[in-house]
Amino acid sequence: MTECLLPEVMYFCLVSIGDFGKGYGILMNQQRKGRVKHVPQRTCIACRQVAGKRALIRLVRTEHGVVVDPTGKQAGRGAYLHPERACWEVVVKGNRLEQALRTKLSADNRQELLAFAQTLPEAEAFRTPAPEQDDQERAAFADGSA
Repeated sequence: MTECLLPEVMYFCLVSIGDFGKGYGILMNQQRKGRVKHVPQRTCIACRQVAGKRALIRLVRTEHGVVVDPTGKQAGRGAYLHPERACWEVVVKGNRLEQALRTKLSADNRQELLAFAQTLPEAEAFRTPAPEQDDQERAAFADGSA
């Protein structure tokens, strides 16, 4: 015995005790087509901006040190960085990477990561500006100075 209370997109069905043995209302999504796929979000440890997991580069702690994980699936504690030289230089020169991965970077590791950073572009054009920068631009536009 099933009684539907909502429109065709989502059905809230009251199920009798005989059906599942619990008598709870069960929420079932009947519309499988057109679902929005979940995009995993990660935070860049350098600039603290949130982006999609695929837009960031993962670094992973292994027994041989810290390595770049191009697949994003390597086992071990990981940290994420934007594919920009500025984010990489901040992290490698400071100790944020050591904190995030809970390890100490060797001099060789630092050199390898800086060498990888040199292959990255200076800045990405698709990145969204920081909120305070966006507010300043809006204020300048409102004043007519921009």
